Amino acid sequence: MTTYGIGTQTPEQALDSLSDMTTDLTPIQNDEFHARIAKAQAYMQANNIDAIYLNAGTNLAYFTGMRWYASERLVGAILPAKGDVQYIAPFFEIGSLNDFMVIDGPIRGWQEHENPYQLCVEVLSEMGISKTGTLGIDESAQFFIFDGINKANGDYNIVNAQCVTAHCRMHKSANELALMQRAMDMTLEVHKATASMLYEGITTTEVEAFIKKAHQKVGAPGNYFCIVLFGVASSFPHGVKNPQTLKKGDVVLIDTGCKVHDYLSDITRTYVFGEATERQRMFWQHEKNAQLAAFAAAKIGEPCGKVDDAARQYLAENGMGPEYQTPGCPHRTGHGIGLDIHEWPYLVGGNPTPLATGMCFSNEPMIVVPDEFGIRLEDHFYMTDEGPRWFTEPAHSIDDPFGLAK
Repeated sequence: MTTYGIGTQTPEQALDSLSDMTTDLTPIQNDEFHARIAKAQAYMQANNIDAIYLNAGTNLAYFTGMRWYASERLVGAILPAKGDVQYIAPFFEIGSLNDFMVIDGPIRGWQEHENPYQLCVEVLSEMGISKTGTLGIDESAQFFIFDGINKANGDYNIVNAQCVTAHCRMHKSANELALMQRAMDMTLEVHKATASMLYEGITTTEVEAFIKKAHQKVGAPGNYFCIVLFGVASSFPHGVKNPQTLKKGDVVLIDTGCKVHDYLSDITRTYVFGEATERQRMFWQHEKNAQLAAFAAAKIGEPCGKVDDAARQYLAENGMGPEYQTPGCPHRTGHGIGLDIHEWPYLVGGNPTPLATGMCFSNEPMIVVPDEFGIRLEDHFYMTDEGPRWFTEPAHSIDDPFGLAK
């Protein structure tokens, strides 16, 4: 049987088939950053949170547009429930941070011998926040930041700021969805090109290098991550230590994604190089059916956990599992996605979070057959008022994964 689109081109031809897909895109604008801050402040006021500390990294970028990395030095911002954001950073970094500033605000600097946590307390006091007030700490901040602020003033009621950050970030705007859609489209084209250049004897390392070049060709700086697995190695969801070499009959599992104006894609395709066995075909179809069962269960207002339940129920009804046992799905059905590759909410059993418009998820109830192979088909969907909508259409069949024969 013909395996459509697999091994039909040279690597050079496959790269030549790709072109920049980002030229018409617009990054998130200032008015949206201001709207995010306003939404966070409304939530904080309603829930008696006086301020939150945003650490360098994703949350700082989401609310202020400032892209900076987390390190051993405190760099971040304080967002009060009322008033303007203020940044805190080492004095010698202020010039650089000014270049990255999108939302204006003063940068309060500390010298290397000074206590940055005491500076946080002083800034909070200047904002009118009591020393017994409630302060949310960015859930991604290192423990030493919490510890330092707590030691500088042990009277704060310190809470996890995730209630604020997740409240805002898990509901994507139209602008965010558009950037994610393009990132997904780009990675799907990279998947097609990658499948087309496979040949017997190619190594997983060589495929990973091709995927990086392919993502650059479609306009991404490079792949954000890349997992390429052949044969038995595909039964390990996140890979194995050593590279593999492709041979006829191998299951090929490729999981990769890129960033477009900071928003991520994440798509997995699994197929067979050469002729698939009946056993491979059976499990591939079960994987697709489980993915579709999860999608069908995604309804506005229903708990996130029910989506995972639906996939797991289908697998159990067809002799897999039960629960996390293998052969079957050893992990949750899906994760949220946006600025982080894994973010809230999660499609996992018992999660009571109601599905709501703007939420985005992976759908990947991977089937692992120990010591044989794994099948993961991963596409993402987002919730609309009418229900779920795919970013990318699911794989068509094991012989025609990209629907080329249609």
